[in-house]
Amino acid sequence: MQEDMYWQAVLNRDATADGTFVFAVRSTGIYCRPSCPARRPRREHVVFFALPTVAEQAGFRPCLRCKPHEASSNGASTAHVELVMQLCAYIDEHLDEPLTLATLGAQVHMSPYHLQRVFKNVMSVTPRQYTETQRLGKLKAQLKEGESVTMALYDVGYSSSSRLYEGDSLGMTPTTYRHGGRGMHIRYSIVDCPLGRLLVAVTEKGICAVSIGSADSELETALMKEYPHAEVKCDAAELAEIVATLLRHLQGELPHLDLPLDVQATAFQRRVWEELRAIPYGTTRSYSEIAQALGDAHKARAVARACATNPVSLVIPCHRVVREDGSLGGYRWGIERKQRLLAQEQS
Repeated sequence: MQEDMYWQAVLNRDATADGTFVFAVRSTGIYCRPSCPARRPRREHVVFFALPTVAEQAGFRPCLRCKPHEASSNGASTAHVELVMQLCAYIDEHLDEPLTLATLGAQVHMSPYHLQRVFKNVMSVTPRQYTETQRLGKLKAQLKEGESVTMALYDVGYSSSSRLYEGDSLGMTPTTYRHGGRGMHIRYSIVDCPLGRLLVAVTEKGICAVSIGSADSELETALMKEYPHAEVKCDAAELAEIVATLLRHLQGELPHLDLPLDVQATAFQRRVWEELRAIPYGTTRSYSEIAQALGDAHKARAVARACATNPVSLVIPCHRVVREDGSLGGYRWGIERKQRLLAQEQS
């Protein structure tokens, strides 16, 4: 079904589909934008790719007429970036209204299908995920200002409290958040690891903190400061399996981690952290490369800040991000630990 829609966009030379995919022709070894003016190939010779880089990895060369590789690094055209920024502004101003794909598409004269593809290509999240993140941020701000839970929920566009719980976004109830996390149950354990002392903390829903240090007291103090009103208790037995998994990872026995998380994030932080989790074990990316992957090469500093605020080191591997020149840059737990982590992975 999806390939049929792609092919129809190619036949129509649909410029609104540029940036959502490229098509390659096996008989010529060339890939193009959907709107390319070149003569259309036979369907059986065509294969589709989500990004130009993927087409090139498969051995295809960019078309010299439509130049599909000259779009931004995530495949999004400048026009699509501007269009998505327009949509983001619209969403931010209408959070208290139903925001369906059809509603958003009408604002930019685009079909719901293409809107979904273009938006995710530029933002790395769907329109619904972006909307929910913005609503959640507004809800948190209103709760902190003393707004009642019921009024805050409806002000930001939730039709009922169950709509918030469906997304499981807060990791706690609105009332609990309003009172600084009071009522949360956090269990933690501190163990020896190759990098010093390792603290791992969990809620009922997943890991909420992973930190590395030299002294238990410093790690415990930082955890208490982060969750001042929560019930925090040391419980090595409950965390034994998770801790063992992280230790195996640090020893190079388990390269890929897939552990449940319970962390709070802005829309931008979430996008950065998703990019970090996509960096292959044993490799690195620069801050600017991460920024380019998100569609804005000028946000390297913002990427660095998102790395610095990562609450679950190792699980979200911020140590794999380095400077443009290959130097290590900063690391919350010290440059020496970052160097040792990368050396272990690369070996």
